[in-house]
Amino acid sequence: MFAKKQFNAIHIITAISSAAVGVVTAAMVCVLSVMNGFGVMVEQLFSQFDPELRITAQAGKSFSISEEKREQLLGLPCVDLLSETISETALVYFEGKQMPVQLMGVDAAFDDLTGIANIITDGHYEVYDGAFDRAVLGQGLAWKLGIGARFVSGIEVYAPKREGKVNMLRPDVNFNRETCFIAGTFAVNQQKYDDNYMLVDIDLTRRLLDYDSTEVTALQVAVAEDYSIKKAKREIAAVLGEGYVVQDRYEQQEDFFRILRVEKLLTTLLLVFILLIATFNGIGSLSMLIIDKQADIRTLSHLGASDSMIRKVFMLEGWMVNALGALSGLVVGLVVCLLQEHLGLLKLGNGTEYILEAYPVAVQGWDIVLVIVVVLVLGAISSWIPVRRIRN
Repeated sequence: MFAKKQFNAIHIITAISSAAVGVVTAAMVCVLSVMNGFGVMVEQLFSQFDPELRITAQAGKSFSISEEKREQLLGLPCVDLLSETISETALVYFEGKQMPVQLMGVDAAFDDLTGIANIITDGHYEVYDGAFDRAVLGQGLAWKLGIGARFVSGIEVYAPKREGKVNMLRPDVNFNRETCFIAGTFAVNQQKYDDNYMLVDIDLTRRLLDYDSTEVTALQVAVAEDYSIKKAKREIAAVLGEGYVVQDRYEQQEDFFRILRVEKLLTTLLLVFILLIATFNGIGSLSMLIIDKQADIRTLSHLGASDSMIRKVFMLEGWMVNALGALSGLVVGLVVCLLQEHLGLLKLGNGTEYILEAYPVAVQGWDIVLVIVVVLVLGAISSWIPVRRIRN
């Protein structure tokens, strides 16, 4: 690789080829790490609201959980906390404004299970104060209704009655109505939650929806620290038996995380295509090197070297050019990611437009292995193309 060559252009082209591979390799490491960082950030945002595991009915909207079954679940070593929730669409009315909301009734364990009190933006987290029913609204929903935590006026919540005939003359009697007062607002920084969700006491939800005292739409589970999510999921499913679905956070937000995976896949394919172009630049430099070394090739042939042996020599040189570029690019990419993680060199905005000030990064070992394998394989292919034509 570093031997004296007849044409200085070969040195330059070889250096450019190696540098191109290095630049694309560094870009792959950085881009994939940034996409991983966004995935981790989104998972952390959802963890403020979504439980580690959610139990729902396989068929139907709601189900009844017996005290015996509840005790069995709480007796599992993998279960740290268990919370009952009821989620349903309802209509809210406040001072002439009305809109549909996702009403979610929660019990006392919900705060400890999700840590929602940590994302309160106004007021405090409380769904019942001993005298009045309270509600905690998503920040966007509160803004649309024009209401805040310090308002003394209550907000009316309506839901259709489950039983009875529909009265066409008096539509209002077809609905159950409850009144609650705003205790606070929260922000998950996800439009799905901030613009639609309203948290209330689970007993209010049962009265509003005509549910009995054991009926829920979901059980939310916090897994013990020394247990993996997959193992806990299997144990809980075994206790519940058929008729229930146990979902982790990725399954609860399956559509969103699928989009992230598809974006990462498409980005990886695009970078591999660019890397393909960069590695195949080495075909030109290696072809020129073979032409430059024709006299040496003839000398080796006269000394008894076979065609395959000579091909291996040039194949190794072409592969080393790509490997050197890949190694340097890998080091540069990891250093850039490390600096971005600790110093936040590349900013997203001025700190008010976005959730984060700087691009998040998360380096994953499998991504590094993927980059190395792709570079070395493409380097071997690009070296083989000109080398295969060598003949004595």
